[in-house]
Amino acid sequence: MLILGFESSCDETGVALYDQERGLLAHALHSQVAMHRDYGGVVPELASRDHIRRTIPLLRKVLDESGRSLGEVGAIAYTQGPGLAGALLVGAAFAEALATSLGVPTVPVHHLEGHLLSPLLSSRPPRFPFVALLVSGGHTQLMRVSAVGEYELLGETLDDAAGEAFDKTAKLLGLGYPGGPALSALAEQGTPGAVKLPRPMANSGDLMFSFSGLKTAVLTQVRERTLSAQEKADVACGFQEAIVEVLVKKSLQAVKDCGLKQLVVAGGVGANRELRRQLDAKAARRGIEVYYPELEFCTDNGAMIALAGALRLQAGTAPKAAGSFAVRPRWPLAEISV
Repeated sequence: MLILGFESSCDETGVALYDQERGLLAHALHSQVAMHRDYGGVVPELASRDHIRRTIPLLRKVLDESGRSLGEVGAIAYTQGPGLAGALLVGAAFAEALATSLGVPTVPVHHLEGHLLSPLLSSRPPRFPFVALLVSGGHTQLMRVSAVGEYELLGETLDDAAGEAFDKTAKLLGLGYPGGPALSALAEQGTPGAVKLPRPMANSGDLMFSFSGLKTAVLTQVRERTLSAQEKADVACGFQEAIVEVLVKKSLQAVKDCGLKQLVVAGGVGANRELRRQLDAKAARRGIEVYYPELEFCTDNGAMIALAGALRLQAGTAPKAAGSFAVRPRWPLAEISV
């Protein structure tokens, strides 16, 4: 069966076509970063309007690249939540209307489940069960993933997520939008160990996170004096060192506690090179295999939604009849099941 997937939860419009037998056939993505840069962050109304403009051209591109037609689509998956309400409504309304016109069912998908399963798109996918470090936008969570729809929350952030801490710290250092990638790039110019920052909850004895205090520590550095370019790079480096150390330590502890040997890292922060470097090195010494999505699938994308829809159908999720629908801007991952 061919599954058409739509992602529109925030500031990326994604469309993809997934074949349950052959895998991903084609996907297309439009990022709104350039549009939101002047505002220093995502403007929900502008995001929603841009999804309207981009969805049909991206759909045509996917169909052209795959050589398939709408008449061959067997089901349509789309992001139901969490995310920006208006942005979610654009994707959901379009997907449900298209499904109605084609006479095919729909599969509403949890956005974070898409990220969680995205490493399965890789040529070297993990095997169930595994532990997943989900570091996407406003989420930092450790999950035990036993199968599609079987997720156990092991730990999560009590305040700022890692991605939020990156973005907020980037603003403190006067970096542009999006802040996370800009801060990571600046950190590569810094001197490791030059700036010592706290490792929040690194020794808490559990798998919970907290990053708001780390951001406050950077604020103290910035307020004390005007930083030179090199000092800013050193602060960025020290900040990244602290975040990475905590993420690595807690992730490896989660794998050990679960008695497993596989760790999946998914979400935008999963593209961070320092995080990957340290995780790979320390996991290898413990005989743990680490899996990441391809870089193009770390950010929001339609391929992960089409994949999640396809895997849900294979796992026995009953597709819904197209037509009526609702979006869920706030939707805990722990609430979903097959």
